[in-house]
Amino acid sequence: MLLEYILSFGVLLALGLVAFFVVKWWNLRCVGVTPVHLFTFIAILFTSGLDVGLIMFPLTEFGGYAEEPAYAFANPLAIEFGFWGFLIWAFYFLTAFYFCVIEPRVKFFEIPLVKLINNVVIIGTCAFTASLFLIYLPGYLPEVGDGESVVTTFYVIVFVVILAAAYSSTDLKYVRILSVGSTFLFLALILGMWVAAGMGFTGFADTGSNIGAYFANLHKFVLPLTDYHAFYLFWWFAWSIMIGQFTSRFVGGLKTWQLLAALLIFPSIPLAIWFTVLYYYHLNGISTAGITNIAMVIVGVTFVINSLDSLIRLYTDNLNMTVERFGKAIYVAGNVVLLFVLTLLFQSQWLQIQWIGAVVVGLYLACVVYILITKRQEVLSIDSMPEDRDLDFHKVETVH
Repeated sequence: MLLEYILSFGVLLALGLVAFFVVKWWNLRCVGVTPVHLFTFIAILFTSGLDVGLIMFPLTEFGGYAEEPAYAFANPLAIEFGFWGFLIWAFYFLTAFYFCVIEPRVKFFEIPLVKLINNVVIIGTCAFTASLFLIYLPGYLPEVGDGESVVTTFYVIVFVVILAAAYSSTDLKYVRILSVGSTFLFLALILGMWVAAGMGFTGFADTGSNIGAYFANLHKFVLPLTDYHAFYLFWWFAWSIMIGQFTSRFVGGLKTWQLLAALLIFPSIPLAIWFTVLYYYHLNGISTAGITNIAMVIVGVTFVINSLDSLIRLYTDNLNMTVERFGKAIYVAGNVVLLFVLTLLFQSQWLQIQWIGAVVVGLYLACVVYILITKRQEVLSIDSMPEDRDLDFHKVETVH
């Protein structure tokens, strides 16, 4: 019950802050320390801010949503979209804007205790992502083992994925390339499954129209509908600070309202398309066994690597656990051991993502209180980017 109250308070606080930021700084142009063009920014955000659950969860969830009375106001496709799309991305807007515009003046996350807690959250969420991948692998590779148990092969796969992510995090160039590559791979998976299902444009349009029930009932998705919806919301909170902290550096000159619109709309489009294709498979009982499952696992692997490398890069930079300081071999080995051990703890249910989400809500509140007490006038007087980023975006060197 306490966690439910914490979550409800956190959601209302976050959405209230979103409204305040947009009204207060509507036309402020936001420029990160490493600005990129919009497509690259959205690709980095999309692949870093989502993980393997996007690939592996929906087909296992549609049936449950249809049977749960709490979701009776909408169809399973609308419920799934509501758990992953549109409004929920306002969390990422909030944190991306904060770290791009406000944190350089406030430096709340540079306070030693706050920095420690934040990085514990990042490391824990990294491990949770890997544990989800480990837990769901058996169902997508039934040829390995009995289709339910986690066998040695799956531990090896997850270990290799963590190793690849740790290595990728050694250079931001790999992070960007992998983000764009993962986006195209995801789109290719959607197209391939659409063709394989034979749904055509009519089938796609008829199935996709079900998403309209989400927008008709948007207000019902604000507070937790069930314990499972609460799990999703805590999950989004757990990701929100670190994704905002990471992606804020790539914001490329968007005004505040444009940044909000971009985060609500652009990621939601591929999500809507992907869920529509999967829902068609569900409604028509189309099997994904064989090559389709393998393709989903491949894309899932790229999403896991992409999520983990972004977060590893973030917490190692924050804690000065860099390649330059320790060397590539020690850097990679240290991160692999740390994350693999924590992955096993999540997989055994010794750790839970709800606890991490609750800690993040606490960080939200602490940050607001800190600003109100010590930095209120300084924040309210913000009318431009910090001097080192208040530049003509077209003259800023960007990464393509």
